[in-house]
This record gives sequence, C-alpha cells and structure tokens, in this order.
Amino acid sequence: MFSDRDDAARRLAAALQAYRGAHPLVLAIPRGAVPMGASIAAALGGDLDVVLVRKLGAPDSPEFAVGAVDENGWTYVAPHARLAGADEPYLERERGTQLAALRARRAAYTPLRAPLDPRGRVAIVVDDGLATGATMIAALHAVRARAPSRLVCAVPVGAPDSLATVREHADEVVCLEAPRDFGAVGHYYRDFGQVDDAEVIAILQAAGEARQG
Repeated sequence: MFSDRDDAARRLAAALQAYRGAHPLVLAIPRGAVPMGASIAAALGGDLDVVLVRKLGAPDSPEFAVGAVDENGWTYVAPHARLAGADEPYLERERGTQLAALRARRAAYTPLRAPLDPRGRVAIVVDDGLATGATMIAALHAVRARAPSRLVCAVPVGAPDSLATVREHADEVVCLEAPRDFGAVGHYYRDFGQVDDAEVIAILQAAGEARQG
C-alpha cells in the first residue's frame, strides 16, 4: 500500500493541503512518525514537534495496547483491557514503567526547550498507522488540553473500528486507507524499518534550527 514512511508522508501532506498557509503545528508520535511529521510540516509550511505518549502493553503481549499514557500521567484504558488480563494493579505498574520511559524521552528529545505551544493553532497529530487507537487517543487528549484552534488526527492507514473511536477525540480525522481486514500497521508498508532515537533527535534539532534561522 505504501512504499515507505516517506511515501506515506507525501500522500498525507497532499490530503492535508487545506492547512497549507495556516502555519499548522505538526505533532508526531515517536518514533516512527517523526520523519513523516518533518516531511508534512515542510510541505504545509508548519512547525514540527513531538507529542509524547506510550502505550500500555498487555501482560502476555506487550506489543498489543490495552491503553496509553501521556507525559502528564493522564491514562486511557481500552475497553478490552480486562479481557487481555490487564487488571488495576497491572495497569498501575505498567503506567509507572511507561511514565519513566516518557521522562527519559523528553530529556533526550528536547532537553533545552519546552514543547511548542499549540494554543490557538491548527494542531495535526501524526502517526504512521492506527491499530487499537490507544496511543492516538492519549496524544489527542494531551494536545486538546492545551487549547488548539483545531485538532486533526492524520494517519496513512487505520483499523475502521479504531478510527471510529478516535473521531470522538478530534475535530477531523484524515486517514488514507482503512482496510476492513486490518492487520498490523507494518503490513501496509513495503519498507517499515525502525526509527531510532538518534534519528528523532537529529530531526528535532534540525527543525529547531530552521525555526530560529
């Protein structure tokens, strides 16, 4: 469906052209979406930053999200969490683990500045795909709390049921493909290589230098 994240970002940017000239704030969910966010921000004439959230993994399947937490501690618990074996004590332990990871990421990614303020701006939250929707919901909640003028969720591909849930948390959802037999996000990319912290840091530093220059 997509050659790689660059291809997906170009297509998403084309679908978001209505916001070109509005100087949007593009907020990428690390790590995979950060290169995409940089491409979209450049195409739309906007700014790039990250919104830091972490999924809460299921007890026996850590890649399967049963919820998510933002860096302020707000937690979304998915309706299927208990069926996946995630009781309250487990969720509290997992929440603490992921909050520690978020603090480490913030210290690494933007050590010398505060997050860019979305207040009064068009904020576009970008991820490379939407499976359960848990991390996107936490990201949208975190951004909504800071009063953007418009809150947009933008993903190349997503599960239809999850997209329906996410729509309750955004003013607009832009999704290029929503296959009914949705599988893992990586199945929709020919190249879905990992994005590491060093690449994220380099992209954010370049974006900061561009704003200052």
